[in-house]
Amino acid sequence: MAKRLAIGFMSVYFSMLSLGVLAHTFGVGNVSSPLMYYFVWDMFCGWSAHEYRYHFIAEGESGTYYDVTHGPWGDVQLFGSPTRATYDSVGNAFGPIAMNVLKHTQHEPIQCVHIIEEAWPKKYNIPDYLWASRFEEPKEKFSYHTRRMIVNPDSTVIVDQPNYPSWLYAQTVHANPRLQADSRRGKPFYAVNPELRQSAFSYSQGTSDSGIQRTGYSTSE
Repeated sequence: MAKRLAIGFMSVYFSMLSLGVLAHTFGVGNVSSPLMYYFVWDMFCGWSAHEYRYHFIAEGESGTYYDVTHGPWGDVQLFGSPTRATYDSVGNAFGPIAMNVLKHTQHEPIQCVHIIEEAWPKKYNIPDYLWASRFEEPKEKFSYHTRRMIVNPDSTVIVDQPNYPSWLYAQTVHANPRLQADSRRGKPFYAVNPELRQSAFSYSQGTSDSGIQRTGYSTSE
């Protein structure tokens, strides 16, 4: 009986592990349900040194801009002050969230929605007394605002850009000939999903395989 239980446990375990590997490799169903979080290979995928907030700005036909970050029903705040959009770090639901706010508000016809990312180092989140004990310089928080995405009224993404730290990392590779040579020599063992084959350089060159425009940032945006 113990042997059968052990065999059954290992069969279930390796079946779930294979499901996660295949879903993550082929990019199929890995974000289809919250339950997939237990199967794919991105649990605790890393911690950023930057804090992020996302602002949804709708552009009307007359050139008027509307802040559609917050719905008329209020914000859903699970932990602290961040809103629902902040937890979507990869931007899968930016379009539907913005369109849901537009659906329940009065406005002129909308041409597109600009997703603006606000980023700042997380060290500025600590209380003032801890800052004074750790740093000599004054606590002067500075946020970087960059355009992360442009979405059509039908939630179609027409411009997709990396977050600001990722863009800085790509620029570091661009400016270092040795890193450029290493990136050309080093190739992934497998990358079936076309989106996964996009290198860091694709964000400043042309479009992706899916037709989404990949563009770089300028510090003035």
